[in-house]
Amino acid sequence: MKSQNSSPIAGINPVTASTQPDLIVELHSILEPLDLTALFPNGRPLEVELGCGDASFLVNDAELHLDRNFIGVERLLGRLRKLDRKGRRAGLVNLRGVRIESSYFLKYLLPAHSAAALHLYFPDPWPKRKHWKKRLVNERFPEIALRALAPDGVLYLRTDDRNYFEQMREVFAAHAAFRPVETPADLAGLLTDFEREFQKRGVQTLRAAYRRG
Repeated sequence: MKSQNSSPIAGINPVTASTQPDLIVELHSILEPLDLTALFPNGRPLEVELGCGDASFLVNDAELHLDRNFIGVERLLGRLRKLDRKGRRAGLVNLRGVRIESSYFLKYLLPAHSAAALHLYFPDPWPKRKHWKKRLVNERFPEIALRALAPDGVLYLRTDDRNYFEQMREVFAAHAAFRPVETPADLAGLLTDFEREFQKRGVQTLRAAYRRG
């Protein structure tokens, strides 16, 4: 990864999108944790979105919070290219994208206790009961989130599937290290691409958030 271009304005790169370094992280190994200081030398708090879609939420969040760093995790290269294109167009140097599966990223690539916040919005609900074991948020997920989050870090969840939402609440209610908190109104107002489409169809967004002790 190329080093960031220094700027008198925190988080903003004065170069044009065409000359700004690629925001997609080149993984030289999937066995070693990321060197976050190489990606973000400023050492600011890190937030991670698991499954960043078309990156509209993450780019907006990164633009509004230049005092933080952001990583979007996504399996699909086309979606990461949208993150790269939108982020560079906005001149953001506090944003990166990683192409890999979300739970693997949390368990093996993200340094332990390094995330101030995790965002998980509209993960695949696997609606058929026989497929529930494939859901990202299951009875094992709180431990994975606990490893990733810094003390007082927060996990933010959104889904349109009520059954999945109840499962999310159950697994975190059963884990002593987490306590429920409210999603801030300004954060709730930042919509994902899926959420915008759901709102047009009158589909309700179900939200939950949990703070690590």
